[in-house]
Amino acid sequence: QEQLVASGGGSVQAGGSLRLSCAPAGYGDGYCMGWFRQAPGKEREVVAIIDSGGSTRYGDSLEGRFAISQDTSKSTLYLQMNSVKPEDTAMYYCAAGFYPLGVADCYSGSLEDGGMDYWGNGTLVTITS
Repeated sequence: QEQLVASGGGSVQAGGSLRLSCAPAGYGDGYCMGWFRQAPGKEREVVAIIDSGGSTRYGDSLEGRFAISQDTSKSTLYLQMNSVKPEDTAMYYCAAGFYPLGVADCYSGSLEDGGMDYWGNGTLVTITS
């Protein structure tokens, strides 16, 4: 099974920025990719999803601070995190799944058991106050 590799995590002060990367990306038509996070003692949640057409969807209250994008020439998925807050502290994961109906379908199905086909390792993001 292909393994996604996430990177870019680290410790950043509140208000700062961070960019996460995940490769390989660009699985082709019908696939979506996403970023997810899990804080200690909490459920995994969707951060952002992007489908093969470039449509995006974000978790609650994250749009405007976070931006998901992919560079198909580099086969890399990105998450730009701006104005970070201590509550953004979590392990961040990237994943890919086949959702030909697009971003909304991917968003709703991604956290179900088997909802995504490929998962990456996590990269830890720590926001200090």
